[in-house]
Amino acid sequence: MKNLEKIGDNKMEIYKNLGGNSNVSAYEIGSDRITVEFKGNSRLYVYSYARAGRDNVEQMKTLARSGRGLNSFIKLHVNDLYD
Repeated sequence: MKNLEKIGDNKMEIYKNLGGNSNVSAYEIGSDRITVEFKGNSRLYVYSYARAGRDNVEQMKTLARSGRGLNSFIKLHVNDLYD
């Protein structure tokens, strides 16, 4: 069973944080977007194809599912490209 957290109307999956030092706490994957929640911040950040680019969003989805590298990727490639 997936580890989900209900946040508002969203069902966020808890980020595994296998590296142990990520600021990402949860995420939700959509067909053309990924929504990310960071520790200590109740705001949800939506990274979409339209703003962050398809390749970046798809890479973020892969990293989110793997539980490693998402925070670093966001900081290096799409930090301010949220909707």
